[in-house]
Amino acid sequence: MPSEDPDQGSEVHPGSDLVTDADLAARVERSLLGRPASMGRAEVSDGAGVEPATARRFWHAMGFQIVEDDEAMFTEADLDALKRVARLIGEDQVSEELALGMTRAFARTADRLAVWQTQLVAESLTSPFSEDLEGRDSRSVPEPRIAADAAQLLAALAHDIEPLLVYVWRRHLTNAIARMLADADPAVHSDPSAPVRVVGFADLVSFTSFVRRMSERQLARLVQRFELLASDVVTEHGGRVIKTVGDEVLFVHREVAAASAIALDLVDAMTEDELLPPVRVGLAHGRVVSRLGDVFGLTVNKASRITAVTPSGHVYVDEDMARVLGEVSGFTAIERRRRVLRGIGVVRLHELQRAPGGRGLGVRRRDA
Repeated sequence: MPSEDPDQGSEVHPGSDLVTDADLAARVERSLLGRPASMGRAEVSDGAGVEPATARRFWHAMGFQIVEDDEAMFTEADLDALKRVARLIGEDQVSEELALGMTRAFARTADRLAVWQTQLVAESLTSPFSEDLEGRDSRSVPEPRIAADAAQLLAALAHDIEPLLVYVWRRHLTNAIARMLADADPAVHSDPSAPVRVVGFADLVSFTSFVRRMSERQLARLVQRFELLASDVVTEHGGRVIKTVGDEVLFVHREVAAASAIALDLVDAMTEDELLPPVRVGLAHGRVVSRLGDVFGLTVNKASRITAVTPSGHVYVDEDMARVLGEVSGFTAIERRRRVLRGIGVVRLHELQRAPGGRGLGVRRRDA
């Protein structure tokens, strides 16, 4: 994809010999961050009116390598960002500790988002005929021409994508605040520090054998397909995907009916998909501790252990979940034998099934 050089006013084709990787990286940096890096850490901290140690902590919190004081690694955009943080702290809107924590949250999210988007764009530019005669492509990174084209496309789209990023963040922030207020309501939760949730794990069965037979790119497509389907099912019913780790997805919901619909729909979706192996799902109902976007506690551990002993294509739930389901129409929980779960103890498991005519029940009622 040709790109207009703002400095030279001429077109440069990344695939040609006229531009090196370093040239292209510099052009992308100028496009995204403005002028090239020209300031050292001491100069940036002086310009922002903060102590060098404070600037160092915030640079590190953003996820970037610490550099020497005199090394020109910072741009005017870095200076503006540090000024904004210093202004918040100076006006006593937030403490330095809170500002550092929020910076880390932005950094961890942005890092994954940036890597995810670069991979998506590169894959969209990769020819479907790039695989060999046996249908394999062992490349886990794009070829140089594709990488260059993807870099320029991302830089060109950044200005238009940025407002969408802010809008989506504001939407999710609104939902997170609403959940926090609801959890803090003593009429809803007697212990707001550990609200009650349904925790679910969905695990692809025989994933290891698939890994042995697939190339890196084929494996990436399988994992991407699993994440896409799982996320669609969970969000359709108002749940939250907490995280995905290869062959497993962790989700939560406030409502047992909606969580049950998620679990059974996940099994159906994977069964109907020709690319994916079958899935098994374990659910547990109880209190959880939420921290930094993740969930912890006995309920989470129990859901994970239940999933490990659930047969392929089935959904097992703990006794507390089964008890609450007894008051919910559309689903049945059939008692199975007791199992000793590692780190949990003896648990009476139940198999979750739809009641006759129950498909589609339990659809979204409240956000997770």
